[in-house]
Amino acid sequence: MTVTIREARETDADAVSRICLLTAQGGQSADDLHDFKELPGLTYAVPYVKLPTTLGFVMVDDKNAGSGNGSGEVVGYILASRNSRDFDRYAAEHWWPALAEKYPPSSAKKPADKEFMELFRNMHGKSDARVSYGAANMHINMLEPYQKQGWGSKLIGKMVEALRKEDPDGGVTLGMDPRNLGVREFYEKFGFESFEGGKFNELGLKFSKAKNLTT
Repeated sequence: MTVTIREARETDADAVSRICLLTAQGGQSADDLHDFKELPGLTYAVPYVKLPTTLGFVMVDDKNAGSGNGSGEVVGYILASRNSRDFDRYAAEHWWPALAEKYPPSSAKKPADKEFMELFRNMHGKSDARVSYGAANMHINMLEPYQKQGWGSKLIGKMVEALRKEDPDGGVTLGMDPRNLGVREFYEKFGFESFEGGKFNELGLKFSKAKNLTT
């Protein structure tokens, strides 16, 4: 493998959407759960390379690119919004309504598709507890062959350093898939912790307490 990490681009939308689908079932593929296979990505990944206040990094495998210049296959990502409230407000006006119109629940035959389509009509923003702990929020995923090789740590390090430069006294939160709570220990090694008012599957990191970062 010749894997590199670079900043995410809007042109990565299709790639991050695919990764989201292939990891959307507790870290496993949700491909067979969806007729509309773009729905997980449109919810949890694509907005973070298209909407304001966002930033991200992607892992790129250059094995087939030849040049090693970050133009190969995107195989993992970490995406964030610097300000959850600003993101929620913008998405409520410019992102979710268009999806709600495009994907009426009546068009769904599979329960997972219907769940996402209904969510577009009643998308919840980040809770007060999460925003009080830290303005930023983030998501991380990578394809199975690239897991457990240290790349997750590198992605976390890249993102935390980028966010910390902008808001040294701030913090970031994330939500773990309830089907994959075994990843808690992975996050805790960087200083992520439960926070007051947070759900059982939510963790937060104060940038001033970050540790074991690898970039």
